[in-house]
Formats: sequence, structure tokens, C-alpha cells
Amino acid sequence: MSAVAAPANGTADAVGSRVRALREGMGLSLRDLAARSGVSAPMLSQVERGETSPTLAVAGKIAAGLELTLSQLLRLDEGQHVVVTRAADRRATRRDGHAVEELTPPLPGQRADVSLHSLAPGSATGGAGDPPMHEPGSRETAVVLAGRLVLHVDGDRRELAEGDCVTFDADLSHHFENDGSEPTRFLAVIAAGLRRG
Repeated sequence: MSAVAAPANGTADAVGSRVRALREGMGLSLRDLAARSGVSAPMLSQVERGETSPTLAVAGKIAAGLELTLSQLLRLDEGQHVVVTRAADRRATRRDGHAVEELTPPLPGQRADVSLHSLAPGSATGGAGDPPMHEPGSRETAVVLAGRLVLHVDGDRRELAEGDCVTFDADLSHHFENDGSEPTRFLAVIAAGLRRG
């Protein structure tokens, strides 16, 4: 693989540090990313250290290995680096006593989503026979803000009280339910592709 010389304006450093952060965030070694992308580990190391700036072909392979498009890797499709979601602008849905507000904006390449859930007494986020909703390797963390909550995951039942927090493999069959007499509110964070086999 060939690479062009690193430009003087620091672009290579920015791309390299982004590749390293994304790789480490996915729990991948240089060898893992090399196997996934088809770009050699020594070349990846040079890119991460800012010693070379990858050609578009090499950058495209690195992006694919990180499960991103080239524009996402290079941040070409991002207009800004800080996005505020106002309370009035949250995307919200409601079904059978389960209300969900998406707190994070739908940004390209985003690896985690945060949502606020409200469950009326006797309601649930899904059913026992529902298939997993999240991609392989996903993890979910839920924090109970008010009331009591029951988590059913892969045939296991966990009772949670206000202030309790649970983390589990979200690619397993799961749902939450409120089997109490008071409304329940909880915050859920879903991080994609973190658990590697």
C-alpha cells in the first residue's frame, strides 16, 4: 500500500488520531483493524502516528474496517462538532404505555444512542418473544430515574429500584416492564458493537 507524504497543515495528525480513537473505542488492536480493512498493521501505525497521510483508497479501506463510510471517517459530512438537542426538539414516540424520547441527534458514525423512557404501570417496552433489536456486540446501560423496573434478558429477570443501574448485552432478547402501580422513568444508553467475540 502506498501513502502520500503527510501534509504540513496537520491533516495527517488529525486523521491519524481519529483512526486511533475509533479503533481503540471499538476494542480493536492494530492487527484486528488490519485484518478487517486489508491495510497492513505497519501502514496503520504510520497513519495513526501522523507520519503519512493515507491515499483515498487506503482511507476508504480503513473506514470500512471501522464500519464507517469514507466521509464519516474524514468528517466530511459533519457541519459542526457540537450538536445541542433542545428538549422541545426531541424525537418522541409512544406505544401502549411506553413513551420514548431520543436524546441524541442522528449523527453519521455515531456509536451510542441515549434515550429517555417512561413506562405506565403494567406496560412494557416489548414482549418475551421479541427478537433482539440491536446489532451484534451492542451493550445497553439503563439507569432507573423514578419508580421500579424489571429487566428480562435472555430468560433472566432482574428487579431494579430507583437509582439502580444495569448493563447487559443488548443483542440478546430483552425487554423492560413496569409491574408496579406507579409510573417508571429510566435512561438507556446503547453502545454499538463493543463486545467482541
